[in-house]
Amino acid sequence: MAIGLSTYAYFWRWHETAVHPMGWREMLDDCAEQGVPVFQFCDYPPLHSMTAAGMREIERHATRCGITLELGTRGLDTDHLRHYLELARASGVELVRSMVRRDEADRAVDLITAVLPAYEAAGVTIALETYEQVATSRLIEIVDEVGSEHLGICLDPANSVAALEMPSQTIAETAAWVKNLHVKDFAFTRQDGWVGFTYAGAPLGEGLLDYDAMVDTVQPEARRINQVIEHWLVWQGDPETTARIEDQWTRNNIAFLRRKLS
Repeated sequence: MAIGLSTYAYFWRWHETAVHPMGWREMLDDCAEQGVPVFQFCDYPPLHSMTAAGMREIERHATRCGITLELGTRGLDTDHLRHYLELARASGVELVRSMVRRDEADRAVDLITAVLPAYEAAGVTIALETYEQVATSRLIEIVDEVGSEHLGICLDPANSVAALEMPSQTIAETAAWVKNLHVKDFAFTRQDGWVGFTYAGAPLGEGLLDYDAMVDTVQPEARRINQVIEHWLVWQGDPETTARIEDQWTRNNIAFLRRKLS
């Protein structure tokens, strides 16, 4: 088990709104500077058209930095998943996170079984993320029906709140199938005038995530499940302020996990 950083921990710093957007090299360098050994390229647009040769270049730089890579994408389109398997093979990646789109839920088993033998042969695991478009119970049914050690769940208990699933419920139901853990805190804040709420991120340890209960249930250390830091940081008014606070959250969350794991 290791602490990891996701591209979602750098979202506003690589986004086009940044004054000087970070590239993959800068993100890996920053990850290494903070002593974090895992980096997950998750929903990172340049990878959609990345070649195997380009991915090998990323892998060489990650190796120099002492970083293990993971990949993340969305959807179960077979050609798309084959593309990500090609990237995984080129870079020594052993885990690809994806998400079942709402219109794929009824045929998810067929879509996965069309590509899973190739993933199994390459030693790569697909982890399907919990989120609001597909009920957690359906996600578990898919994983259970396929019945492969190379298919599991990427647990992110914050996402399913939008489907009125309690985080503790999502954690308890998925624990046995978890292969990857997205760690981000979250909170509700009232809008001005008391007209509704905003559901957004918070620095780890300051929101509603019961981190201790989550790890007690999932047992990531014993099961060698990486804990990958993400953020839901809302725009802070200007690029510089947003980037600065994003960096503060990242450093805070790394320190939080290190205290918990010490």
